[in-house]
Amino acid sequence: MFSKTCEYGLRAVLFIAQESANGNKVSMSKISEEINSPQAFTAKILQQLKRNAIITSVKGPYGGFTIEEKQMETKLSEVVSILDGDNIYKGCGLGLKQCDAESPCPLHFKFVDIRDNLKNMLENTSIKSIIDDMTLEGLLLKR
Repeated sequence: MFSKTCEYGLRAVLFIAQESANGNKVSMSKISEEINSPQAFTAKILQQLKRNAIITSVKGPYGGFTIEEKQMETKLSEVVSILDGDNIYKGCGLGLKQCDAESPCPLHFKFVDIRDNLKNMLENTSIKSIIDDMTLEGLLLKR
């Protein structure tokens, strides 16, 4: 459902949040390794997240990426919106260009419910709530 950029971005945010909750800053290379994403691609995603104040970066030998307490309250929908826009809430379940209530694809009316449920979940789930629900061992971010 999400683009690769969004998948990696969500994984990166959750990994950084988990590390931040433990008082750690993490390097771009460590994030890339932990989420199983190419480094150059990860760097571009992290730049976008930093520019939109989802994550913070600190330069220097003790630097790295972190998520501050107020950023932990960010809803997942905000991350998705930054990385993928709102197409996930409007797109066709079969990927057709023209699909709406007047000329629906075979999945249209079932997929509308799925999109609405996804939107609701993303809008009501904060980064912190995901981290609070998982233990260090329980957060699987690699395929």
